[in-house]
Amino acid sequence: MKHDGRRITMITAYDATFASIVDEAGVDVILVGDSVGTVMQGVSTTIPVTLDEMEYHVKMVSRAQPRALVVADLPFGSYQINPSQAVESSIRLIKAGASAVKLEGGVPMFDSIAAIARVDIPVMGHIGLTPQSYHRMGGHRVQGRQDGRDAGGRERLFEDAHAVEQAGAFSVVIEGVPRDLAAAITEKLTIPTIGIGAGPDCNGQVLVLHDLLGLTTRQLKFTKSFANLRETSIAACAQFVSEVRTGSWPDDAHSFH
Repeated sequence: MKHDGRRITMITAYDATFASIVDEAGVDVILVGDSVGTVMQGVSTTIPVTLDEMEYHVKMVSRAQPRALVVADLPFGSYQINPSQAVESSIRLIKAGASAVKLEGGVPMFDSIAAIARVDIPVMGHIGLTPQSYHRMGGHRVQGRQDGRDAGGRERLFEDAHAVEQAGAFSVVIEGVPRDLAAAITEKLTIPTIGIGAGPDCNGQVLVLHDLLGLTTRQLKFTKSFANLRETSIAACAQFVSEVRTGSWPDDAHSFH
């Protein structure tokens, strides 16, 4: 798709119902993201999400038998110790139904990406604003605005991108970086880039499902609500409450005889 100039689409999903919806919509990749923590579990970061929880959600998504490629996030703590741990965790998610895994980090993750790829598990990288690095970044902060080779520096992000590609990743998510930097990285790499908060020049784009559908109240600069299902859902539930209280639901047509 990168070679042909076709844009790649990726949306998160965490269960069979929404996986079937986004798949029917024609999305190319379904990401079973560790964002499940912030959009479904009620935690403030992705850090508390466990491998057991990711395995559970991968199983639910895969049961929808989607046409789209299913990529599963390796959660924090499931791959950082050493490459062997990364491989073992990846195998669990593949057995649960994923076709590929995604992990965060660039240069420091070279050996882990290479190890996973060596056992024939496709790996997607993730550089820039990496949510699992929340504490190192001091919050969810745009990366690559400053020059330098320290973590989060502009030159370092080029090195991260190169490392991910050379280690054997088939694509890389670029999150929360200036547009010009994402464009330069995209031009440099032979593997496709998928952006979120990285401008329109990446080879594809990803959004969290709950942001896309307007199910959350959070407003982020790099997200867009293509619907307002939160208000629609509240209105529907409120109507149910009203009809039950007035005795108009259930009516005779919805009763057994």
